[in-house]
Amino acid sequence: MSLDLTIRLMEIMMGLAFAQQSLEYLASHPRLRLLFSIRLLLCICLIFGIYAHYACLGLFSIGLGMLHLFNGPYNGGSDRMGLLILSVITITHFAPEPIWREVAIGYLALQLTLSYFISGWVKIVNPAWRSGQALHDVFKYSAYPVSQTLRGWAQHPKLLKNMSWAVILFELAFPFCLISQPSLIVGLILAGSFHLANACLFGLNRFFWIWLTAYPAILWFQDRIL
Repeated sequence: MSLDLTIRLMEIMMGLAFAQQSLEYLASHPRLRLLFSIRLLLCICLIFGIYAHYACLGLFSIGLGMLHLFNGPYNGGSDRMGLLILSVITITHFAPEPIWREVAIGYLALQLTLSYFISGWVKIVNPAWRSGQALHDVFKYSAYPVSQTLRGWAQHPKLLKNMSWAVILFELAFPFCLISQPSLIVGLILAGSFHLANACLFGLNRFFWIWLTAYPAILWFQDRIL
């Protein structure tokens, strides 16, 4: 996959993800309608490639303004990843030399890889994750489960322990997916399925769309280094 195609795919996917978020804000924050109407318009420009470089710059400016408006990332990790992807794509449009476009996309690919590995490392050193207690608490006590039926999973400690270790081992092993393109594709399918499950079970839909937006970068990076 060429670098130009990689960037274009990410622009479209990011535009769609940000457009969805903007519609959510329009529906829930009447006082912010003007700001997010402008953001939505910029997303449409980005999706269709209309002055994409200026659309990225405008979205980046709004992204920085949102950090001030909400005293940090409004939705935690997904907003941080979204701003990272936006920053990288903006750099590719205004980089003085072509090599910096490759450096920017490569940096995003490495950050994506580390996002999985570090998440797995944090879990494996945590006794609550190794025992399955962390997932037990999520299903029994947190506000995340979208139905009471899901809370019943807290009554199956062996299942939750197996689920915990499956997530831990996959996240720690993710960097090894870069060994070959087929292994990377399988790894991304599994990772995407993991995010989709989180979206369906816990309503964490933003993580699904934003992390998928970064996948073209790692596919290009793997092809570039091997």
